[in-house]
Amino acid sequence: MKNRVDRRAGTWGKAVVVGGGYAGLVTARVLADYFSEVVILEQGLVDERTGAHPHAPQGYHVHALLAKGGEILERLFPGLRAELQGIGAPVFDYGERIRFLLPTGFAPSIRTGIEIQALTRDELERRLRGKVLALPEVTLLSSTRCEGLRTNSSGNVDRVLCRMEGAEEPTEIEADLVVNTSGRSSALDDWLTDLGLSVPDKRVVKAKITYTSMTFDQPDKSRPDFDLAYQMTFAPHIPRGGVILAVERSRWMCSLIGFEEHMPPTEDAAYLGFAKSLKNGHLAEQIEARTNQGRTHRYTNINNQWCLYHKMKDWPDRLVALGDAVCVSNPVYGQGLTVAALEADLLHRTLAKYAARKDDLDGLIRAYQRAVARILLTPWTLSSNSDLMWNPHHQPITARIAHWYNKHLFEVSVRDARVWSRFVRVANMVAPPTVLFHPAVVAKVIRQALFRRT
Repeated sequence: MKNRVDRRAGTWGKAVVVGGGYAGLVTARVLADYFSEVVILEQGLVDERTGAHPHAPQGYHVHALLAKGGEILERLFPGLRAELQGIGAPVFDYGERIRFLLPTGFAPSIRTGIEIQALTRDELERRLRGKVLALPEVTLLSSTRCEGLRTNSSGNVDRVLCRMEGAEEPTEIEADLVVNTSGRSSALDDWLTDLGLSVPDKRVVKAKITYTSMTFDQPDKSRPDFDLAYQMTFAPHIPRGGVILAVERSRWMCSLIGFEEHMPPTEDAAYLGFAKSLKNGHLAEQIEARTNQGRTHRYTNINNQWCLYHKMKDWPDRLVALGDAVCVSNPVYGQGLTVAALEADLLHRTLAKYAARKDDLDGLIRAYQRAVARILLTPWTLSSNSDLMWNPHHQPITARIAHWYNKHLFEVSVRDARVWSRFVRVANMVAPPTVLFHPAVVAKVIRQALFRRT
């Protein structure tokens, strides 16, 4: 593969990636720049033509590459954006070709300079898997389940215990670095416990949200003036929402969203009826005109979950965890792909520093896991605070304050394009949340709150 960033393959020996989904693929691409051999252990039956990971239920629902995630993937896989665009995955400005219904009205239709790409998870993973498995350093062991970790006399992880399908006995694979990207069903806690280590309790916030999604061909008539239409849910009075976006090969992908008993149905007529109950009429309009639709999928009981590995004082060296194996957030905010890309990019930069100093890998991991926690803090706070507001019996003061601020921020945003542009930058993870607390923005929010009281 040409035009790689910081190419230093062979700095270290062998890395093992547990999990061959999106996070595992992006991580393997990073590791191939620094290790002579990268082995991906994948429990499912996959090859270079496989699309969405067979054990990832979110793979059938709406995805978009936020600006920051797209930037990182383009750096790791030069030409990826154009390649996807060539088969119809649109790239568009977040303000110009988006019809975003906030709880307070439609967001301004303006140019923000923030571009995103809409596509299916299936197509993205297929492209990434083909590119990663074509790297000479990478080997895929499909239908192979990881069953545990082994350490050396120094307490460093140096082997992975795995079992290939049909094998009577497990096999040990030696590794200089092990990266766990095996998703929300990861057994890492059990593996760490088996090593005699104490694992902190997880943070869990129940979302009680259901997604029901379908993909269908766009009508032959002229295309509408948007690539994405969205109605967000907002506690406590907007329990229904949805998003529809243009994806590759002239199709729409639509995910309808509902809180608790507002579960979007899977039956066609009822699905359309749910869409018609939304105030953003763009979704129902496209669903009603649908042709040649695919299977409808439902994804429910989605909890926010954060494994606090950065707090472990005895975290073993030579072991990394990232992606959904560390933190899963309500996908309504669309940050999962970008967060995993940020974590992989952080690993790339961390390895580059050690390679430049010609250091071994000892001591690298604990600092890395703490840095992962800093990446996760913002998306976790956004998702968990919003979901906590659905529970009238448990609303921490921090969540109530954030919810109050967001409500009035949205009221300002529908009239003030500059404030909306700031929100867009934060939502796309190209700017920190602090830009929404600039004194000028805070003043507008407070004036709006006072105006509503008078």
